[in-house]
Amino acid sequence: MDFTPTVEQSALRDLAAQIFGDLSRHERLTAAGANTDAELWKALCGAGLLAAVEEVGLLGLVLALEEQGRTTAQVPFAASCVYGVLALTAHGTTEQRERLLPALRDGTAVVAGAFSSRPGRVRALVDGELTGTVPLVPWLRDAGHVLVSDAHRRLWLVRVADAVADPVETTAPWSAGRLTLDATPAERVGGAEAYEDVLATARTAFAGLQAGVCAGSLARAVRHTTTREQFGRPLSTNQAVLLRAADAYMDTEAIRVTSYEAAWRRDEGLRYGTHALTAAWWASEAGTRVVHAGQHLHGGLGADLAHPVHRHFLWGRQLDAYLGSGPELLAELGELIVSERDAADAPPGTGTVQGVGA
Repeated sequence: MDFTPTVEQSALRDLAAQIFGDLSRHERLTAAGANTDAELWKALCGAGLLAAVEEVGLLGLVLALEEQGRTTAQVPFAASCVYGVLALTAHGTTEQRERLLPALRDGTAVVAGAFSSRPGRVRALVDGELTGTVPLVPWLRDAGHVLVSDAHRRLWLVRVADAVADPVETTAPWSAGRLTLDATPAERVGGAEAYEDVLATARTAFAGLQAGVCAGSLARAVRHTTTREQFGRPLSTNQAVLLRAADAYMDTEAIRVTSYEAAWRRDEGLRYGTHALTAAWWASEAGTRVVHAGQHLHGGLGADLAHPVHRHFLWGRQLDAYLGSGPELLAELGELIVSERDAADAPPGTGTVQGVGA
């Protein structure tokens, strides 16, 4: 395997870093509150970042999402790329791609994801109608469409205007909402394999976002401990501080490399379901440790709700909740490994599930 970015992927990452670094500053984030930064979103779309995702693949998106996570930029970049651009590119019909992708590429339309690893809240009725409630959909308030998974793990695209979307405030400012469907018209997206692929893609992408959140938190902690003095010397000379920071660095690298591997395997057309779960587990478990460490290493300042590091803490905890708890992900990973082992041992033609990317 080779995670070295291509020229195009490197260019996308560098451009994303420049735009996020220039526009997603602490003062602007504070002024935005829980809302999306419209100016930043316009800059990203104008630079062609969303349109480029189709060319640079999931690994390119993960690289760009790392840069978003470093600055906790408040835009629906991950959601619209995963549940819109990549989902429709891989599983949409020709008509759906021609109708929907142009607006998604230029950012005039946004797709959110009413998506769960434990489907069951939404039921599909006859004639393509959905009924049910999804209590939390990130970026729903920005979206014109939402990709919904039903109880039978089928994917449907719903116009938000045809449903009921109530604002929900979350730990992180993600313009989230509660989606209520009542015989709401929907169009099918993809076949039986679409659900598993989009779920694994989402886990990988949001793990990459968590890697950036952790890297940003750790960078702030390093700056603070190397410039803040106690008893006449920098805090960073304290062995306990060094060890805590070193552990946070290793955790961050583990999130990064596992998300890179899962993304690379998807782009190469290889099996990647277990790898996406591994990345999600690291992002959930290790991500929580890192953002707690970042806040702790700031001492009393870390408890200040107005301090920039607190935003990383909130994002890290929200991503942990969104990806799923570590024990749940680990249990699912174990079940998937067993099913893949059984599939490998089964006689040909028995119909055993082969897993995502087979």
